[in-house]
Amino acid sequence: MYLGLDLGTSGLKAVVIDDEQALVASAKADLEVSRPHPGWSEQDPMSWISACEAVLAELQGSLDMAAIRGIGLSGQMHGATALDAADEVLWPSILWNDTRSAEEAAAMDADPDFRSLSGNIVFPGFTAPKVDWLRRHHPNIFEKIAKVLLPKDYLRLWLTGTYASDMSDAAGTSWLDTGARDWSNTLLAKCHLTRDQMPMLVEGSAVSGDLREDLVQRFGFSKGVVVAGGGGDNAASAIGVGVVKAGEAFVSLGTSGVLFAANDSYRPDADTAVHTFCHAVPGTWHQMGVILAATDALAWYAGLVDDDPASLTGALGDLEAPGKALFLPYLGGERTPLNDAAIRGAFLGLEHATDRHAATRAVLEGVTFALKDCQQALAATGTTLDSVIAVGGGSASDYWLAAIATALGVRIDVPVAGDLGGAFGAARLGLMAATGAGAEIATQPTMARSVEPNAALASAFEDGYGRYVAARDAIGGLA
Repeated sequence: MYLGLDLGTSGLKAVVIDDEQALVASAKADLEVSRPHPGWSEQDPMSWISACEAVLAELQGSLDMAAIRGIGLSGQMHGATALDAADEVLWPSILWNDTRSAEEAAAMDADPDFRSLSGNIVFPGFTAPKVDWLRRHHPNIFEKIAKVLLPKDYLRLWLTGTYASDMSDAAGTSWLDTGARDWSNTLLAKCHLTRDQMPMLVEGSAVSGDLREDLVQRFGFSKGVVVAGGGGDNAASAIGVGVVKAGEAFVSLGTSGVLFAANDSYRPDADTAVHTFCHAVPGTWHQMGVILAATDALAWYAGLVDDDPASLTGALGDLEAPGKALFLPYLGGERTPLNDAAIRGAFLGLEHATDRHAATRAVLEGVTFALKDCQQALAATGTTLDSVIAVGGGSASDYWLAAIATALGVRIDVPVAGDLGGAFGAARLGLMAATGAGAEIATQPTMARSVEPNAALASAFEDGYGRYVAARDAIGGLA
């Protein structure tokens, strides 16, 4: 058997698969985010360890843990976890959706070496500007940094005692030479850092270390359990749903929203604000458009009206044409295509007829149109989409999927286990590391259903997107 651990923003998911890649067991532990100031988003790395202990203990109660041969890791990208020489955490981990380092990111992005070597804009959410924020605002903390780890790699340190990362996650730091799949000494030096302060790099399907002996004994594992390099959450989700070859794509409706396309070559185009990263298997890359609030926007609205997201979306009937109400989902800035940490969301076009259902639809449509922005940005790089696979918690809403299919003009396929993409992909990477199998095992799962574009509403959604773009540009001019 093989264990996948997916360290998300709101929780840690674990799945166990057998040699035939059938799901054997799953567990989850919730996590909380701290927002001490506007634009800040942090977590205590020790809460990740507690969550991992909880899911392992839950699995231990129902499984023969000694049968697990490999562990794969997936996780939220970009988080800056700074450690001192004794591996003590120097500052709460600054997360992917934290925008405090907008000034530092802009200064780095003005240096052409960052785009040319990393293949990407330096976004405030990336790791490098966050660490530079520490250098500028807390130099006493910065001077003590012995290692900088991404969230899942801090979990790896606890599991194995090794400092390691994979190329897909490292590509989101702004320190990786993404084409060469290696740390860039040039970019590190520009940030007053050295290669010694970085973890070693391994491919996502390679072995990064063995499970620590004390954890073997505590949770009933066998000796010699290997831990794979793993992948950033989106690359691991792609492994989970079999998006590994050029022409394959998925849309993720998680806390953030992602439109992800696999590539068989390195094709950067930073000016589009499309992310170009290494994939989690050797010799492959991927492009993705990213929005910062997908289900996060729906959860925010649900809290505002004192309801829960599932009830709000479940109360909707068949897909309707976009109404007059517009929602811009920029609750904490935006990435693709805006690259704007200061922009904020808005409800527009409200009227007496705007009831709870209409406002719910507006929120779903706002996220949908933001994903349409990502599709347009991908198209500018030459990447087109014929169909996509849906993953993430938001894919449980047929209404939302119908809106996205219609706005993007593509068929959406929904896997049977759509909410387990990252954890399942991590388990597959654990299988690859333990057995030496290659990317050919990352087959696409059985689909539960397909959602086709609603041709009768295509024109209405195109008009709605036009109004969204006008509002987006007006709000952007005021930010």
